[in-house]
Amino acid sequence: MSGISRRGLLAAGAGGAVLLGTPGVAAASPELWRRPGALGAPPVSGLHLQFGSDASREAVVSWHSTASVARPRVLLGTPDGGFGRTVEAETTTYRDAKSGTEVQVHHARLTGLRPDTDYVYAAQHEGAAPELGTVRTAPRGRAPFRFTSFGDQGTPTLGKLSGTTYVNDNLGSPFAGDVTAAVEGAAPLFHLVNGDLCYANLATDRVRTWSDWFENNSRSARYRPWMPAAGNHENELGNGPIGYGAYQAYFSLPASDSDPETRGLWYAFTAGSVRVISVNNDDVAYQDGGNSYVHGYSGGAQRRWLEAELSRSRSDPGIDWVVVCMHQVVVSTVDKFNGADLGIRESWVPLFDKYGVDLVVCGHEHHYERSHPIRGQQPNDTRTPIPTDTRTDVVDTSRGTVHMVIGGGGTSAPSNKLFFAPAQCRVITGVGAADPSTGKRPPIYVMEDAPWSAFRDPDHAYGFASFDVDPGKPGGHTTMAVTYHAVTGPYGATVPVDQFTLTRPRRG
Repeated sequence: MSGISRRGLLAAGAGGAVLLGTPGVAAASPELWRRPGALGAPPVSGLHLQFGSDASREAVVSWHSTASVARPRVLLGTPDGGFGRTVEAETTTYRDAKSGTEVQVHHARLTGLRPDTDYVYAAQHEGAAPELGTVRTAPRGRAPFRFTSFGDQGTPTLGKLSGTTYVNDNLGSPFAGDVTAAVEGAAPLFHLVNGDLCYANLATDRVRTWSDWFENNSRSARYRPWMPAAGNHENELGNGPIGYGAYQAYFSLPASDSDPETRGLWYAFTAGSVRVISVNNDDVAYQDGGNSYVHGYSGGAQRRWLEAELSRSRSDPGIDWVVVCMHQVVVSTVDKFNGADLGIRESWVPLFDKYGVDLVVCGHEHHYERSHPIRGQQPNDTRTPIPTDTRTDVVDTSRGTVHMVIGGGGTSAPSNKLFFAPAQCRVITGVGAADPSTGKRPPIYVMEDAPWSAFRDPDHAYGFASFDVDPGKPGGHTTMAVTYHAVTGPYGATVPVDQFTLTRPRRG
């Protein structure tokens, strides 16, 4: 970023006086703050960003508390100009059904921003010290930028190491913190979280688990939007009519004309020439994976929205790339884990084929693998995807969709040691009758060969992918340089494991 350093912002928020500006940089309207005294107000906690539907002009600053606060607001400015605008926050609440705790989440919507521009902001409410952050808006039109992705994180808050497994009640490990440091080191414009954020539905204290997740990730998410997809472990019994009440409260995501019950479960936004579409697979997946079985909850509304959104995106001459972010998977080659889901192959994949989706990023399986470009399905019981090419270094996505399983965000239950050799896939084709003792419906599996399998990483449990968008030149091709970075140790240490290039004809 320009003008004011990120380190300076953090130091300013640590205590004492805050002078907006930095040595050697003229500030048009500096403000001197004194940290408020101890007035009993809760702190600004879990500060994080989201983009609006137009990432070049809209962003949301969010934080939460478990007590009422007065006048939540954001002061907005530029690195060189100082804070010159105040945006009042709206408060959304939910009451956790397990603990009875009410959580208040404060969302300040920033509109009218300039594309490809750095902003500084301070989130505050009465009696609390301001928390500072920065946000860079997306470029408008075709321009280079980077985004990143992983799923299945958990929290780094631990009990003990038992054998080779880290023990807590929400599947966390120390790598849930290391991967955050690694993503922040990559400095993406935005980060996609492919579901199963913190596993609160497994936790003894669900509210504390959400708080731990935001506290861990705020060191990145206050500087760049972390844009989520809801996974099965965001389904928490009693929290809202279909279990996603906490997720829906913590995030203020682009509107999709959905009903209030399904607000935020599917949405889309544009950054440069990339359209990102986030969907919630529990609506169509057969697997019973959350606290309640909600298969078919939207009554087809999500599928209708998705088809309309894909059609609009592909007819927009300013959009080159269509990227889908979701949780459960179309492809997987591990044994004794979740497997691929026929429900997604039946409901989503025909739409991906029809409208030429370029890339799907997902999680659910706790390892890294990717497919060849796929288009069409075999006429069998599992609707096996058909690869259109077997080259692995350069992939033309106009010929088919590449699926990436990026589920090594930090969970204590990795699946990278469970790969079939040679590659095969277990596909969930339905569920059996509910078990009276648990209420869960056991999956029904059918095996298939995996001609679509392109790359698998058995050696590393944790990591994330980065995508560097190059718009190319008119009349030529646009590319994404993709790297899967295995996270190998503390402080975000990484090693590149898989590198390849996605390419397609540029539309303008």
